[in-house]
Amino acid sequence: MSSTKEISIGDIAARSSELSDDLPGEKMMINMGPSHPATHGVLRLKLELEGDIVTKCDPVIGYLHRGDEKIAENMTYNQFVPYTDRLDYLAPLANNVAYAIAVEKLANLKVPPRCEAIRVICCELARISSHLLGLGVYGMDTGAWTIFMYTFTEREKLYSLFEELTGARFTTSYTRIGGVARDIPEGWLGRVETFCEEVIRTIDEVDKLLTRNKIFLDRTKDIAPVSKELAIAYAFTGANLRASGVAADLRKDAPYSGYENYDFDIPVGTVGDCYDRYLVRMEELRQSIRIVKQAIAKMPDGPWYAEEAKKVFLPPKAGVLTKMEELIQNFMLVTEGPQMPAGEVYFEAENPKGALGFFIHSKGGGVPYRFHIRGGSFISMGILPKIVPGHYMTDVTAILGSLDFVMGECDR
Repeated sequence: MSSTKEISIGDIAARSSELSDDLPGEKMMINMGPSHPATHGVLRLKLELEGDIVTKCDPVIGYLHRGDEKIAENMTYNQFVPYTDRLDYLAPLANNVAYAIAVEKLANLKVPPRCEAIRVICCELARISSHLLGLGVYGMDTGAWTIFMYTFTEREKLYSLFEELTGARFTTSYTRIGGVARDIPEGWLGRVETFCEEVIRTIDEVDKLLTRNKIFLDRTKDIAPVSKELAIAYAFTGANLRASGVAADLRKDAPYSGYENYDFDIPVGTVGDCYDRYLVRMEELRQSIRIVKQAIAKMPDGPWYAEEAKKVFLPPKAGVLTKMEELIQNFMLVTEGPQMPAGEVYFEAENPKGALGFFIHSKGGGVPYRFHIRGGSFISMGILPKIVPGHYMTDVTAILGSLDFVMGECDR
């Protein structure tokens, strides 16, 4: 295993810049991906090498392109909810919430406190699930297989909770415009609290195994540092931005779903290297558990959907089969979609991979005229040509893992 401690980052960069382009045969072009386990999906990196040092990195995306934005422009607002699951497919519950709030902003809908608390729990459990997998595969990227076994075991427990709540393990489609699909099951909050007590012990165990591990430190410390200024210039958001020392978090800076009622801290890094990005996500796990516990303790009674959302929600099946009004409402919602006013809105939520934003241009009716998605993973990819050159090829896997992107959100 190559160690980056043999030569400083400054020396590597200087050596890279001094290489002559005029010498034939001195450099080699190779493809890393799109079918490669270390690229975290269908990502292709065109790497230019001089020896085992990368002198140029060109990320090529689009192998997973599905045209989600154009699909949204040809579907009703309700029909697009399941498609948001397929963006960051490691945190579908959080994607559902971000999309629903964007449409609610257009419709001027306000959901009741119980719905907001349920959504907060869903978003933070999605963050825990995403970070557990991210840290697990990051451990594998740097040679620590055991970490993945610890984190994936806890993630399986979460999936059982998701299945109980939503009826699905992976693509949940739980949130609805104006509320959620159904109320939380009896006893579910207690099982979530039990999970929080168990997962914190696993996080502490991972901390002991990795944080001061010599091999892990050699693979991550001082690798691909991103300064505060560079992170802002490349529009970083989420944990990657905070690792560079910027204490920005939409849950505090622009609170939604009642996040202003919860007490939690924003972890920040100092130099923004691979190690800092790891540390920030480790602490975010603890802060998410802290938020979930508060939401459970404060869970209000009342409805789990907005009263005004009855014009958006599909009526109960029993009513559709027995009453004319519900039958007509069901027919109109399915064929024409919920009727929205004309206008433009933009909303972004603090998702596990960074800010997930939805821009909607409506001309009225049940289908958006124009639709755009701002994916945090897509933004994170843009910095690769800047931070990868000058490092060893073996460092590329650590850099990719530290950025914690998912290709479903890059290609859309």
